[in-house]
Amino acid sequence: MPFIDLKAQYAALKDRIHERMQAVLDHGQYIMGPEVKELETQLAAHVGVKHCITVASGTEALLIALMALDLQPGDEVITTPFTFAATAEVIVLLGGVPVFVDIEPDSCNLDARLIEAAITPRTRAIMPVSLYGQVADMDEIQAIAARHGGLAVIEDAAQSFGASYRGRKSCGLSTWGATSFFPSKPLGCYGDGGALFTDDDALAQAAREIRVHGQSQRYTHTRLGVGGRMDTLQCAVVLAKLERFDWEIAQRLAIGERYQALLAGLPVQRLAVREDRDCVWAQFTLQVDDREAVIARLNAAGVPTAIHYPKPLHLQPAYAQRCRVPAPLPHAEAAARRVLSLPMSADLQPAQQDQVVAALRAALA
Repeated sequence: MPFIDLKAQYAALKDRIHERMQAVLDHGQYIMGPEVKELETQLAAHVGVKHCITVASGTEALLIALMALDLQPGDEVITTPFTFAATAEVIVLLGGVPVFVDIEPDSCNLDARLIEAAITPRTRAIMPVSLYGQVADMDEIQAIAARHGGLAVIEDAAQSFGASYRGRKSCGLSTWGATSFFPSKPLGCYGDGGALFTDDDALAQAAREIRVHGQSQRYTHTRLGVGGRMDTLQCAVVLAKLERFDWEIAQRLAIGERYQALLAGLPVQRLAVREDRDCVWAQFTLQVDDREAVIARLNAAGVPTAIHYPKPLHLQPAYAQRCRVPAPLPHAEAAARRVLSLPMSADLQPAQQDQVVAALRAALA
């Protein structure tokens, strides 16, 4: 059983993927070809914002967002310690300081109630992560940012593209939305890729310049930049995948809901999904005691697993001395000891799901 069934998705989209990629091979514009603009237009419409800027990866999206905001050495960015390293990595690369605030124990998202106490005169931005495919409490975070001089809010939506929050789409809820098209994401390409979303014309223009080495026109370098373009072939893949993306999101929602129902009564902690939003389940994650023993039994039964994530960032060697932790982080540390991800994709079949849950029930016995 695959952990994420990309082969089934490819089989369903094979002809359209081949057609899209062949078109690129025929016209030969491998960098900034017409598919780049076509994809940006479709993605902006999907999210409901004015601007989409495709970039080389989800990490590059976060980096460029911070560069467009002119993050300076010593500036602080409030974020979660319970996330992939890229969230803090980009802050540190620019000389900034990640300020870690604890998570909600039931959703594993950044706890908005704890943000205000962490704000200082050096705070420049807040970067919530829409973990596992569920958006954090963005309206409350936006309200906090507004009360403190209009701080920028960057949604790290690497796992939540396609998710909804109070009738709006992830990536269209704040100053910047940043997502990833890594192959395992809800909308993935066949390599690295990502995108930025904003309604701010000036920030969008800055990001477009930054992704091409800071050029406002060829060989005129207006600002510092990076080589951050998403190549045309990867845009072609995502264009093909967009054709069934709405169906895939509906499947993810249904499969996630079925998992939640099947797990009722088992000695596991299910992820809480708030009533005013949904979860597109980039990972179907729960919490268990004695995790290593459970994993061993699941693997022996032919069920693959993963851990997202086994150690919070404030305890990672690269970040321990480069961050600020204004208060204890017990929920992030507890989640890191207990989270376990099960097989999940839009093509997961009911019989496979039943097999996973039966193996988990036996592993917990």
